[in-house]
Amino acid sequence: MRIHKLRLSAAILAAVLMTGGCGGKAAGTDGTAAAAETAEVTGTTAGAPDHSEAPGAQSASAALGGQVASEKETVSPKNVVEAGMVPVYGTEIKDGVYPIKVDSSSSMFRITSCELTVKDGVMSAVMATSGTGYLKLFMGTGEEAAQASEADCIPYVETADGAYTYAVPVEALDMGIDCSAFSKKKEKWYDRELVFRADSLPAEAFADGKIATAESLKLEDGVYTCEVRLDGGSGRAAVESPAALRVEDKHVTATIVWGSANYDYMKVDGEKYGLAAAEGNSTFEIPVTGFDWRMPVIADTIAMSQPHEIEYTLTFDSATLKRVD
Repeated sequence: MRIHKLRLSAAILAAVLMTGGCGGKAAGTDGTAAAAETAEVTGTTAGAPDHSEAPGAQSASAALGGQVASEKETVSPKNVVEAGMVPVYGTEIKDGVYPIKVDSSSSMFRITSCELTVKDGVMSAVMATSGTGYLKLFMGTGEEAAQASEADCIPYVETADGAYTYAVPVEALDMGIDCSAFSKKKEKWYDRELVFRADSLPAEAFADGKIATAESLKLEDGVYTCEVRLDGGSGRAAVESPAALRVEDKHVTATIVWGSANYDYMKVDGEKYGLAAAEGNSTFEIPVTGFDWRMPVIADTIAMSQPHEIEYTLTFDSATLKRVD
């Protein structure tokens, strides 16, 4: 009976050691390399001992197909899919290469820069992270990553300045995309959600007809009203809707009236616009770069102890345009 038990234990151990795949321990990652995880993931100093499990427990578990970090092991995720977001697919973007902003659900996995490539309706991106604590990514959930093959994982590529970059497919912009990151130190998959923001692209990047303009709508010179939706910030700010619009020689100017007097300037495409009225709620006259898309703007609030620029988007609904003059 003792010999039988020893043989069974040996068989189980052999099966463990033979198990690989995307969730398995990365080749060449030993205890020393695992300790190189940055503080962005573990909250500890790189190289500090980790007592979360007994020695060897993580390696064996990783060999069994990998582990997925529990909710207790991760910071609280933030919602990166904003109200009003509608997926934008590659067929709606002109071929080209564009810098793009990427929001992450985790402060431990921050995207510092990203370059989007669009070709024949297919999108991909190379994104750089703020830290070097992840060996690889998987475009899916941690549970899916743990069962996937190594070929389905995306390894990091280190740049000349030491940043980690990852080349990833992008199904759509303005849509939550599951992404799992495999920690060097913990040897676990951490679930993230990414949003590649369409409103960070220039208006000219969109395919013809995606963004309506005064010209495409055949708007004559005059005064109009149009429903406008504000998104972004804390979600507590508001603007008056409908907004007044003025069309002159195919250029559209909107009068934006905020729900408070706590803003002192706005920015559109890097251009700064001051208050258009000295009294009452903060009012600005800004250009409208297009209808039916989330037009990025910045508003500077003085409600806090220090002035603070906040990113918003304004969506002007062309279906609600009404001429009033």
